[in-house]
Amino acid sequence: MTQHIKQISKFLSLILRHNPGKIGLTLDEQGWAEVDELMRLAQGRGPHLSRELIEEVVATNDKQRFALSEDGRLIRANQGHSIAVDLGLVPQTPPALLYHGTADKNLPSIMAQGLLPGRRQHVHLSADVETAVKVGQRHGRPIVLKVQTGAMHAAGHLFYKSANGVWLVAAVPAPFIAPE
Repeated sequence: MTQHIKQISKFLSLILRHNPGKIGLTLDEQGWAEVDELMRLAQGRGPHLSRELIEEVVATNDKQRFALSEDGRLIRANQGHSIAVDLGLVPQTPPALLYHGTADKNLPSIMAQGLLPGRRQHVHLSADVETAVKVGQRHGRPIVLKVQTGAMHAAGHLFYKSANGVWLVAAVPAPFIAPE
């Protein structure tokens, strides 16, 4: 991924996941925005966006953070919102174990309070240790936590799987967490 594409991806994450008002953009209830409106409003308030550039970011983002509608007129983030959106996700049965990557400095708090969504709508869980390590590295020295998702599901917790394969849950109580 080139530095320019990375910059565009970060801008789209900010606008589509956290602060569409920064450029005056309005998202619908499901988090979709019109691509033409996004390009128009970004002029002078962010990097220059073209349809081709947006399509390249959507297609090449290693975490598949964004989706275009079938007709290509709309764009949204697949997960990670700190603003209220309804992605239309249906509860699913998770595998018995999922993983959460974080920094080791967060472990005492997590073991006391569990995993909380913070500013986001959900706690994000990974299907494999490798992905969790990559997530944890963004925050400091990584540590991977094993989450007993099968037991959580049996206890009534709802799980969702985003379009890019990230598992989502409202929170993870501490008794369901163990360091990997």
